[in-house]
Amino acid sequence: MASLSDILTTAKNLVTSVNQLGRTYLSVNGIARSATLTATTLVTTGQGRIASVSISVAGSSACVIYDSSNASSLTSKLAAVTNAIGVTVINMPYSNGLVVDPGTGMTVVVSYSEGA
Repeated sequence: MASLSDILTTAKNLVTSVNQLGRTYLSVNGIARSATLTATTLVTTGQGRIASVSISVAGSSACVIYDSSNASSLTSKLAAVTNAIGVTVINMPYSNGLVVDPGTGMTVVVSYSEGA
């Protein structure tokens, strides 16, 4: 028969595992969201993961997501999102920062996680 110490250790390990699963889920699905964006914007710097892009107003050109720490240095493209209303799941890591360039006339919000 297991001792009380063994039972408590097992319970602690289960709680730790469930906690880690929750953190992983939030990291992949985005724990933060940007403000409503209508112009090229540096959302965050450093490493992380972009989870999704929500377009609430369609524009006349695509929204482009960049891995950059500077809103004027747009060379490392991560994704392009069509100019249609809806949510697009991207789920890609970035290394330097997250810059969002909404298309002309477009309104977007991005979901992301820092340090993911």
